[in-house]
Amino acid sequence: MATINQYFPESVTHPGEILLEALEEKEIGSKEFAIKTGKPEKTITAVLKGESSITPDMAILFEQVLKIPTHFWIEAQSNFDEYQARISYQRAIEVARSWAKDFPYAKMASFGWVPKTLKINEKVINLFNYFEVANLKAWEDYYINQKLQVAFRISLKDQENANAIASWLRQGEIQSEGLFVPEFNKSALKKLLPNIKNIMAEQPDDFFQKLQSICSSVGLKVIHTPCLPKTAIHGSTRWINNVPLIQLSGRYKRNDIFWFTFFHEVGHILLHGKKYISIENVNYTGENQVFEKEANEFASDIILSESEETEMLNNLPLNTNDILQFASKFGTHPACVIGRLQHKKLIPFGVGTEFFEPIEFFN
Repeated sequence: MATINQYFPESVTHPGEILLEALEEKEIGSKEFAIKTGKPEKTITAVLKGESSITPDMAILFEQVLKIPTHFWIEAQSNFDEYQARISYQRAIEVARSWAKDFPYAKMASFGWVPKTLKINEKVINLFNYFEVANLKAWEDYYINQKLQVAFRISLKDQENANAIASWLRQGEIQSEGLFVPEFNKSALKKLLPNIKNIMAEQPDDFFQKLQSICSSVGLKVIHTPCLPKTAIHGSTRWINNVPLIQLSGRYKRNDIFWFTFFHEVGHILLHGKKYISIENVNYTGENQVFEKEANEFASDIILSESEETEMLNNLPLNTNDILQFASKFGTHPACVIGRLQHKKLIPFGVGTEFFEPIEFFN
């Protein structure tokens, strides 16, 4: 993202003007010049008016008649074409200024996702680079209009905070590029779920590194992408180039929420195939409520099965020691037990909060 210092002139003359000066100097009219070069007079006239370009074959003919080197004409045309392209690009930047203002740019810059700047035009250019698009229309076609459904099968058209959501998702793609994993092995992932549950139950300081490592071993990429303002995303699952990716925000930084989200995303991978994209806590075009319910049930069963929950409920009311004993017996974390009971309104919110552990990411 380093800025390259280059000089670009404010204006560049069309080579037709140079040709006109050369013809006037030699007192050659356009019709005579057309005959001498063997080109149609209308072609020469179009070049002189700046309506047409000088092609390499024309440049060679011009050299023969005017004794001005071929490379001069080619370079003059190239310089003018580049100048015109930059003018067009500048217009594209101007059009996208209001679009860029809708991004949480300062926060993205603080995370190192984009270069820091207060200049709106630079923000536009940096955002184009971030999303790897050439202009605003390209961004809208990809993220809003679903012009390329193979790569991005959802539309953020009706999302009030579409720009922030797209930024978060894009960062996941960028982060995932730095992870190298073997071919995904579905059966191997299933076999490792008890090991992952042990990490959840023990909650070591390096839990996320352990989680990443164990998932990477079976071809599953797991990354943490911090939340952006005005986004309530807990996590997302999608396949990129036939590789499953779980992107987690760690929103609220509470261990029970984090682990439920993780296993929910695993549920999508194991149950719903490569075509389904999930974005948790966001209503978007393409969301499948049946799939979401199935993923919830999958996560719930791993963290605390229905039979385990029933056993606990048969022993209500539960005190602190009871919670710890049941968590140990079922190989889960006491925060997950409390979270389940609170979610089902079996105990008041605020009870058992001492079991919730804040999670920290050091990746």
